[in-house]
Amino acid sequence: MSAPAPQPPALPITFRPTRTRAVLLISGAAVFVAITAMSLLLEGLSGGARGSFILMAALFAAVLVLLSRPKIVADDAGVTVVNLTARRRLAWAEILRVNLRPGDPWVFLDLSDGTSLPALGIQPGIGKDGAIRDARALRALAETHGTRPDSPDAAHDNG
Repeated sequence: MSAPAPQPPALPITFRPTRTRAVLLISGAAVFVAITAMSLLLEGLSGGARGSFILMAALFAAVLVLLSRPKIVADDAGVTVVNLTARRRLAWAEILRVNLRPGDPWVFLDLSDGTSLPALGIQPGIGKDGAIRDARALRALAETHGTRPDSPDAAHDNG
């Protein structure tokens, strides 16, 4: 006897690697403050050299903020996948399968157009159990709200 399918969570819901995000944002702020303070405390630096230190600290912090951006937002109408530099809105019917295989760095969404979309908002890196739980929740949502190939609704879609 197989285990019952997990109940999908209430919508809207946001999936994101919270611990990774916290580490990145705190690290970015700490490095920016440390480099800026060092550049202001070092004697003998010209204004241009201080500005260069601060600019490099800001660029480094900006990269860490960019790395902390990924998330997946699910609502009644579909899913918004926010990766590092791109945002993509998907209707539930476009998501055929939610995959998180052993060794995958993040979830992959198999789409109705034949492509696969990486969804960096669920990453097993720091919290493997949380990522598996989130992937199962997103899969349950996709199966509940979407049109699966083996569902009765999909049998009528021959277009």
